[in-house]
Amino acid sequence: MILPDFSQARILIVGDIMLDRYWKGGTSRISPEAPVPVVNIHEVEDRPGGAANVAINAASLGAEVTLLGLCGEDENAQLLQARLESYGVQCCFLPIAGFDTITKLRVLSRNQQLLRMDFEKSFAQVDKSELANQFSTQLSQADLVVFSDYNKGALSDVSQLIKLAKAQQKTIVVDPKGSDFFKYQDASVLTPNMAELEAIVGHVEDESQLHHKATELRDKLAIDNLLVTRSEKGMSLFNTGTPFHLPAKAREVYDVTGAGDTVVSTLSVALACGQSVQQACVLANIAASIVVGKLGTSVITPTELALALNEQSTHLDGGVMNEEQLLRALEQAKGEGERIVMTNGCFDILHAGHVSYLQAAAQLGDRLIVAVNTDDSVTRLKGPGRPVNSVDRRMAVLAGLSAVDWVVPFSEDTPQRLIARLLPDVLVKGGDYTVEQIAGAKEVQANGGEVRVLHFEEGVSTTGIIEQIVSKSVKLQ
Repeated sequence: MILPDFSQARILIVGDIMLDRYWKGGTSRISPEAPVPVVNIHEVEDRPGGAANVAINAASLGAEVTLLGLCGEDENAQLLQARLESYGVQCCFLPIAGFDTITKLRVLSRNQQLLRMDFEKSFAQVDKSELANQFSTQLSQADLVVFSDYNKGALSDVSQLIKLAKAQQKTIVVDPKGSDFFKYQDASVLTPNMAELEAIVGHVEDESQLHHKATELRDKLAIDNLLVTRSEKGMSLFNTGTPFHLPAKAREVYDVTGAGDTVVSTLSVALACGQSVQQACVLANIAASIVVGKLGTSVITPTELALALNEQSTHLDGGVMNEEQLLRALEQAKGEGERIVMTNGCFDILHAGHVSYLQAAAQLGDRLIVAVNTDDSVTRLKGPGRPVNSVDRRMAVLAGLSAVDWVVPFSEDTPQRLIARLLPDVLVKGGDYTVEQIAGAKEVQANGGEVRVLHFEEGVSTTGIIEQIVSKSVKLQ
């Protein structure tokens, strides 16, 4: 997979907004007043929670985000809005007299949560006409709508909002709560966790029963996709096709708080960028694996997601990347002190000369990048009839070599722009070039890097191989 351009996504999020407040401190004694630990608070942290956490996750990925919700006429609403706007989220808060902004206060010591206190009153009975008006106003500007329901009352009339979004043919993602899922009827994607699903369909014994009950629920609700998040069992997608199961990717789990919000936001932004629902689920699953390794509600960045995706991609397809993925992989590799070697070429028909050359290049450092001319670029350089193999096939073959770590395409006649952007530690070229003739050499040397010329194995070339094939073909005729 290639990470999409998240900046193209325009997301409207509607739901229960809240403030997650963390009081942190040390504890070394038990209170004389009651058998409870005494926490000496030395740090206070406020983070957007609920639908607001979905919003900052989407904005952190680069999406254009508008958040619509109900709040109190209080300082916490102002604080929450300021936090969200710092992430670039456009806030459309509707303050309700006599209500508090929903706040969850957690007391922590040594990264352990000791106590949670909730300050909230349901908005269920509040008049939602202004919310519906604001929703209608914002809807035309969005590619996709997210309903983030925490059962706090902001979405008590969600079915009417879904009808409005459906009428404008918007993709609709719902993170549900409660015992009534029929109010989410006609959504594009519904994302319950396992406990939420079982509260609706009853206890699930095994995979076969999960498939049956999930499919039955999806059909009843006329929902296109039902995505069930399953903690350590990953996630499962049910639609008209074969069930799509993704295993959990997390290496270490510190805190699952807000992981569901991360799944919803990543899934939604990917869908808004035109990814298939399966591709969006893959990205959401990877995002969840990152966020559970952090303490408290947290966000992920495109860099984190790209690096995690690169680890998976390198394992699955041998390290074929686009330029942005490679930049992020290089950032990590250089941060770990690795020496980067880079070379380039058409590599139309891979032969023994190429293999020995690439093996020699790889020995000059820890990582070898091979930049490959695209098909149009090869045609301009080599003439009509070339390349023999498409760029995808050429890159796949190169990626299969043990000497090669990463393969990236470039469309220009020379890789000078790409080399100047990547700035490897060692730039290698094969043939009879002088250093001064090598594209990108000046940029690499100016950055303190080294430029080397390695010679190909004598008597072997792609042009020679093609000529031999043509000659033998003519003789056979």
